[in-house]
Amino acid sequence: MKKQILIAGALTISVVAFGQKREIRKAERAFNDKDYTEAISQLKEAETQLASADQDEKAEYYLVKAEVYTASAGDDLNKMKAASEAYQKAVELGALQEEEKRMDALQQNLRAALVNSAIKDQNSQNFDMAAAKLYNSYMVSKKDTSDLYYAASNAVNAQDYDTAMKYYQKLMDLGYTGVNKEYVATNKKTGEVRTFGSESERDLMIKAGEFIKPEEKMTSSKKGEVLRNMTLIYIEKGQEEKASQLMANARKENPDDVSLMRAEANMAYKMGDKQKFNDIMEAIAQTDPDNPEIFYNLGVSNAEIGETERAMEYYRKAIELKSDYASAIINLAVLKLAKEKEIVEKMNSLGMSKADAKKYDELKEERKEMYLDVVPDLERARELRPDDVEVVRTLMNIYSQLGQDAKFKEMKTKLAEMEGN
Repeated sequence: MKKQILIAGALTISVVAFGQKREIRKAERAFNDKDYTEAISQLKEAETQLASADQDEKAEYYLVKAEVYTASAGDDLNKMKAASEAYQKAVELGALQEEEKRMDALQQNLRAALVNSAIKDQNSQNFDMAAAKLYNSYMVSKKDTSDLYYAASNAVNAQDYDTAMKYYQKLMDLGYTGVNKEYVATNKKTGEVRTFGSESERDLMIKAGEFIKPEEKMTSSKKGEVLRNMTLIYIEKGQEEKASQLMANARKENPDDVSLMRAEANMAYKMGDKQKFNDIMEAIAQTDPDNPEIFYNLGVSNAEIGETERAMEYYRKAIELKSDYASAIINLAVLKLAKEKEIVEKMNSLGMSKADAKKYDELKEERKEMYLDVVPDLERARELRPDDVEVVRTLMNIYSQLGQDAKFKEMKTKLAEMEGN
């Protein structure tokens, strides 16, 4: 009697296992026929019997499930997540060893679907969805840490700071730098330097005779940016001590890392320590003296702490390095015009005496010289930003004060058009 019970039990298990195999095969056939609704239905039927399946059968189930949900997902996050989780489960159960080519193809297809859909979300500013899809892409292929980096960036844009911090911390734990080798060559006809996807692709173009000067370059480290964002999140959450400690430890490990110097400067600026920001930026300027952005930022920070002359020097340096730097040109003009208020107040405070009349004329001339000095900056700014209402308005007012009637009327007409009057 006992033997019969064992045989009956074995038969039951065999029937269940065979039943599950049949459902998986049906799901696979439906998948090959692109009948994804039927495939999902068969997978759900197989799932009810999964507990009794052996490891190979489970691996096959999750592999087919990942393929079906990848193919049918479109931009549906839930289906993509189900595909990602099924893929990970298939790997865990050994499907990679048994079905290496098939798993490789699945991984590529799934990552492509997730990343392409994330790009769509990012472009339409659905940053939380983009972050989730990129994180799932990272989970499918953990060697591609760039997916985790971009997931964190999208979480920041979504203002989901807890998720962003979790991703950034994982990047730090992994020793992420974002440094990659790039394969570049110069187009023989145009002289344009092009980056290729691989060394073999570049070498093929060199052999074809279309490109010359093959080189290998390393991209800049993103570690500083990651640490900067982590410190800014801490500051945003009111945890300034954690922000300072994180940056101090990072700078101690890498005292000459310019990206970290920039991150510390940004943190100092965010925390209101403009002097520290200036000190660090001046040190950075010595390492990168041809970067106009550094001198522009120094101009902004010095202006904010009242160091007007130094700010103007930095703006001039930025413009010297980049002649079409509109923001620097406008800010320089603003600083030049800042002393107008003081001049006008002095003029209004004068009396009717002969000495006051003389002083008035001197101040009036000083004001005129200030206008004449700033007009070329504003005219250049208007060339670069023809639709900037404030530049046009300021020029109009200055032309009026200088008695340049034709230019005044031109700006007045332009301003009316811009304001819809």
